Parts: sequence; C-alpha cells; structure tokens
Amino acid sequence: QVQLVESGGGLVQPGGSLKLSCAASGSIFKIFAMGWYRQAPGMQRELVAQIAYGGTTNYADSVKGRFTISRDNAKNTAYLQMNSLKPEDTAVYYCNAGIISTGLSLDNYWGQGTQVTVSS
Repeated sequence: QVQLVESGGGLVQPGGSLKLSCAASGSIFKIFAMGWYRQAPGMQRELVAQIAYGGTTNYADSVKGRFTISRDNAKNTAYLQMNSLKPEDTAVYYCNAGIISTGLSLDNYWGQGTQVTVSS
C-alpha cells in the first residue's frame, strides 16, 4: 500500500508564509511527478504547482512568484513553500503523485488534504 500524508497547513495572516509537506510511504518503487492541488468551497479542484522527478516545475499563474514547489527524492517528500499569502489562497490543499509500486503498478495517489486559511 502507498500513502501520501500532508502536513503544515493552518491559519495565517495575509502576507504571511506557510510550508506544506507531503510524505509518500509504503511499497514504493519510483515516484514520478508530484503536485499540489487546492479546492476552495464551492470551487473545482485546481492545480497549484507540479514538479517532475528531475525537478522541472510548473505553476498556476495565480501563484507564480509567491509559491515554490520542491522535492527530496531520497525522502519521497514534496514541499510547497507559500509566501505572500492572500485570502484567495484559502483552500484545502491536496498532494498528488504518480507512483510505481513495488508490484510495478503505476497509479495516481492523493493525500487526505490539509486546510490553509488566510485571514486577519
């Protein structure tokens, strides 16, 4: 079994910073792209940032210049550093990863989500 566990969410004032972590565990052979998505109430889930195994990154226009995605392949962990947070960044943030298990099955995995609230 493979699991993604997010951490680092919370309440922060506008202009503040948070760092999210996503740790993958279980019967992992290789992790391909890892990404962060978010879903605000009444809205569709949207891509925030994505990082390939080799480090190539992709960001939503709304977070470019403020958020930075990174990963530590040795730890099977991805991070999302969020700076200059705005109230419109408030959402549940989900980690996503394409993972080949030790049984050589490629599947798409999601974490349980972590709440980020930006409010004064």
